Amino acid sequence: MVPKASPILENDQVDRPGVRIAVGRNTAYDLYLARALTSAERVFAPTSQVALDLFRQERLDAVASVRQPLEIYARDHADVRVLPGRFMVIEQAMAAPRGRDTALAYLARYIEEMKASGFVATALARSGQHDAAVAPRSEAPSRPPTRTGSRA
Repeated sequence: MVPKASPILENDQVDRPGVRIAVGRNTAYDLYLARALTSAERVFAPTSQVALDLFRQERLDAVASVRQPLEIYARDHADVRVLPGRFMVIEQAMAAPRGRDTALAYLARYIEEMKASGFVATALARSGQHDAAVAPRSEAPSRPPTRTGSRA
């Protein structure tokens, strides 16, 4: 999110010298920005809510956070706007310990059943995650994967 009068119109315009971004320390988006930014500066707050306050109080150039709370905030504050698109994706996963092939097979079937039944899509919609996408159907692995299982 940026001030309404900001010249920043897209997410790819944020990483510029002199741009200061409020962010909750050690959040998923802070960790992403630590790797992705080359020029902009992160200004840390202990939480995402405090980062929003910091953005306002210090008149920072942007605040990085979860989209839905920012959209709610922007609806009530005409002097800010949420940039279109997204600067990162927080993917979700489930796992089973290595060697637990039966558990992994069960988990893979369960995930696919929850996606196919519409449960995941309904839960995302119910929680306000309207831009979230449910992963396409996965084929059950013929052998246990070495690092990850099915993705939801």
